[in-house]
Amino acid sequence: MNPAELCFRTATDLAAAVRRREISAREVVTAHLEQIERANASVNAIVTLVADQALEEAAAADERLASGAEPGPLHGLPVAHKDLHDTAGIRTTYGSPLFADHVPGRDHLVVERLKSAGAITIGKTNVPELGMGSHTVNPVFGATRNPYDLSRSAGGSSGGAGAALACGMQPIADGSDTGGSLRNPASFNNVVGLRPSPGRVPSWPDKAPWGQLSVKGPMARTVADVALTLSVLAGPDPRSPLALETPGSAFAGGLDSDVRGLRVAWSPDLGGGVPVDPEVRDVVRGAVEVFAELGCEVEEACPDLSGADEAFLIQRAWQMELAYGPLLDEHRQHMSPDVVWNIEEGRKLTGPDLGRAQLLQAQLFHRVREFFRTYDLLLLPVSQVAPFDVELAHPASVDGIRMETYLDWMRSAYLITMSGCPALSVPAGFTPAGLPVGVQVVGPHRRDLSVLRAGYAFEQATLVGERRPAVALADGVRP
Repeated sequence: MNPAELCFRTATDLAAAVRRREISAREVVTAHLEQIERANASVNAIVTLVADQALEEAAAADERLASGAEPGPLHGLPVAHKDLHDTAGIRTTYGSPLFADHVPGRDHLVVERLKSAGAITIGKTNVPELGMGSHTVNPVFGATRNPYDLSRSAGGSSGGAGAALACGMQPIADGSDTGGSLRNPASFNNVVGLRPSPGRVPSWPDKAPWGQLSVKGPMARTVADVALTLSVLAGPDPRSPLALETPGSAFAGGLDSDVRGLRVAWSPDLGGGVPVDPEVRDVVRGAVEVFAELGCEVEEACPDLSGADEAFLIQRAWQMELAYGPLLDEHRQHMSPDVVWNIEEGRKLTGPDLGRAQLLQAQLFHRVREFFRTYDLLLLPVSQVAPFDVELAHPASVDGIRMETYLDWMRSAYLITMSGCPALSVPAGFTPAGLPVGVQVVGPHRRDLSVLRAGYAFEQATLVGERRPAVALADGVRP
């Protein structure tokens, strides 16, 4: 096998091959480093590379396996971590010039867990400034470009991770999601991203450990690889007060499931609540037809999402002020206008504002809970637009409707955030211009495994995720 072809094997297959000693961790890491050398200059997905360290760790991993040590489930797999997640001894910038030379002294919990499972750190993936927004561009490293069209956005905030996966530069990735940051870049890059239920993946350190707006989670090129990564990331931790007790091993089994008879609701525009470009609606409608062909009972329906918009904007602004307010006081001139605006929105909030957000979300939770007594799944667009011009700060309009802020075009993702439900982005198809579009598969409260199984059935029926970007296929790499 051409070493570059290793980069498009699934993480599940690669890990099994390393465990069987059919291939070494050094060969796997070397192949991915060569792929980074081949493709990264075009997309700017991996922004800090620790190649020598990764090769040393791979050699040590091979020695441990040869000595008879029990390998972890990710033994020998290279991972570049999201540049919002602290990595001990490796530069972590958060996409901000204020942290351009920052080197943490400890790992984030998700990095800890990936390493403990045998993954090998190869670097960091690009993010928007301070992780704000679903377009990956910042003053430190610039923009990450979409592998399927280099003039387009890779999405965000896990945009570097999405582009790196699409280009075969890593087999799995860690990310985070507040308003769509695992789902949007998965949709834009033709890969898979899961926003898990709050508490499914513990987070530490965390300035708001009781909050449920932001979650950590996995991305990969296949649903099975997302489940494999979730099996490592999930499970309780004493440092995370909301961590769910279900062990990660619950997600390590097979995903084969008979979806015939599932009651599936779908909405092209979240019940008329958000504008969606026609080319995106068309692809999602095609995905819905696949679920019907698989034997699901499909009908158009959507829960009442009223109040979700206001609740999200209040809670997000409060979170931004909590996290970055002190930076604004000292370094306003070094922060982008969108970052400044969102922090200042947080400073305008009152106690009654925060109380109203809690009440609105509580009412939403119960409406959605009742909705899922009738339906097993909800299908929606992940993003309201296909990948847009990389030079734009955000889409100016969606289906002819003006977008006033950098958050407006993300409503199809962030309204689902407020439901507290798990949501999976799975490759669904391409626009006539060849741009990827994902379908959002939403399940009932804490039914992450059900969402993964439904996504897997759809993925196996369509194989859309096997279409590779040309920029990653140079030098004889096959699709």
